[in-house]
Amino acid sequence: MAFYELRQYSILPGKMDDWVNFMETTIIPFQVQQGMVITASFRAEEDDSVYIWMRRFESEDDRKRLYQAVYESDTWRNDIGPQIPEMMDVTNIQVTRLAPTPRSTTQ
Repeated sequence: MAFYELRQYSILPGKMDDWVNFMETTIIPFQVQQGMVITASFRAEEDDSVYIWMRRFESEDDRKRLYQAVYESDTWRNDIGPQIPEMMDVTNIQVTRLAPTPRSTTQ
């Protein structure tokens, strides 16, 4: 059964514009290229430290396969990953798995 992953990050002071640009030009395109389904990307209107995004997975096996394709790749380890701590508090990542309700349009 498909599920979503809601990820909330704390962005460092003054880095939100840089972070959004990095997500939209580097992280999201790379993850989509590996097969990830990115369903949403948000920044909070009243708190410039809050960034939220969502991904959809068909199953737990799908999630594991895609995590491996992204996070164990040379591109992630050598190019993308090392840039993240310059913009985001990597100690404050919240991940919530969400299952659509029976009548949800996100089935």
